[in-house]
Amino acid sequence: MAETSWDDVTVLRKRPQREKRVTGAQANQALRMGTVSTQRRSAVATNTAHHVNTDHQRIARLDRENDVRAPKTVPLATGKVIQQTRQKLNLTTKDLANMINEKQSVVSEYESGRAIVNQQILAKFERALKVKLRGKNVGEPLAPKSASPSSTSSSKK
Repeated sequence: MAETSWDDVTVLRKRPQREKRVTGAQANQALRMGTVSTQRRSAVATNTAHHVNTDHQRIARLDRENDVRAPKTVPLATGKVIQQTRQKLNLTTKDLANMINEKQSVVSEYESGRAIVNQQILAKFERALKVKLRGKNVGEPLAPKSASPSSTSSSKK
């Protein structure tokens, strides 16, 4: 094997020569002399086959009809019932949140009517406050659950 020193350089390939850019003045001079011909490029797409017979107005109308609507929030009347009942029971929002195992911010969102309706959370409020919050007669006291027939029957010994 041949000995090489640190000063020896091995060239495996050469870089391609770059074309020199022509400035505006040089291009104008070449145009005046007639050595260069120019062509204008069109920015219009030539392949418009996929646009044939498309009804853009119909598509735009469909897009407008399918707009996403905001989800339903808790009615303000329900929020007021929650707040009034909580105050009657001398509970803070933090106390009520602990009772239903939710954050304090959830309680305040429901009271202000900003929360998105969640039936499970409303059921927790109903059990904790013992007030009806869903359906008709919102604000009325919950009826106590009747005892099931299996628990009242006596067992024979």
